[in-house]
Amino acid sequence: MALINNFPHGGIVTINRVILKKEFNIDDLQERVALMCENVKTYHSETGFLGGMVVLNSGQISNEGSDRGKALDSEFKDREALIITFWNSYEDHENSHKSDSFQPLFQKVIDVCENGNEEIVYDMLWQGEAYTPEMAKLAKEAKEKNQ
Repeated sequence: MALINNFPHGGIVTINRVILKKEFNIDDLQERVALMCENVKTYHSETGFLGGMVVLNSGQISNEGSDRGKALDSEFKDREALIITFWNSYEDHENSHKSDSFQPLFQKVIDVCENGNEEIVYDMLWQGEAYTPEMAKLAKEAKEKNQ
């Protein structure tokens, strides 16, 4: 099973990085993003939208996963979020942004962000979920046998 069910070969992932202006808080962002995302789900679930998520910078930086010296707390804790969406195609995504109902909601999100908006489009190379305990055991056994 894929993380995003029915994600097609050739599908795209978009990522918006937003940094809150200091005079706003996460509740301001969450309310605006929720309204925008509900609009996309309602009007574009049948025209290419497959799913999405919004993640908030927790302030933690992984020492084990970083190679740039000892990690410190992130300066963007509770101010930086990523809005990640999954689409059938680039064209489907672009058409969603042309919607008259979407644009005012999108602008309200941008209004609370100090960095404006740049939405990067990525091609999916790999996705997967964790093994079940049984499958993990079999995978380990196969690895050890074939080393």
